[in-house]
Amino acid sequence: MAGLIQFILGNFTLTFLVIGLVVTAIVLLRAEKPLTTPVVTEAFFKWFLFFSTGLSYLYNAVMHTIFAETAASFIGWANSPFQYEVGFASLGFAVVGLLAVWRSFDMRLAAVLGPALFLWGAAGGHIYQMVTEHNFAPGNAGIIFWTDVFVPVIGIVFLILQRRQEKAGISVAPK
Repeated sequence: MAGLIQFILGNFTLTFLVIGLVVTAIVLLRAEKPLTTPVVTEAFFKWFLFFSTGLSYLYNAVMHTIFAETAASFIGWANSPFQYEVGFASLGFAVVGLLAVWRSFDMRLAAVLGPALFLWGAAGGHIYQMVTEHNFAPGNAGIIFWTDVFVPVIGIVFLILQRRQEKAGISVAPK
């Protein structure tokens, strides 16, 4: 059981993505039928923003500020003031992500693109660490690396879908 809890907490980006998918499934199961593509898209995007951006970055902020030593060790680094910078940047992304859940496309664009650039930059840093320092710590080369690459892609797909639906006049997303 301890190993499972450690896996869930250590791979929080995957954990929050999965929780968001489960919540979305529950919301859609309870939604009025028949389900339309815009309703499904909005449900997935809304809960993606809430969990994979809002809560995930809030968790990251706590880990990099309050538990900075633990976070650094998990990544395979020494603790440094940089932990706090990452923590407060994460807090900013969390706030924007949570606000964007019920806001317009432009707010959602900011909630996806800012973290996407951060995560892709982090993924580049992880690759550099793997190649030059042979750092294959779970927080550098594990699931965290892969979610750094693919979570932004998921967010961008949702942005594209919402924009297409808005242009077609069928979006149910907040305006």
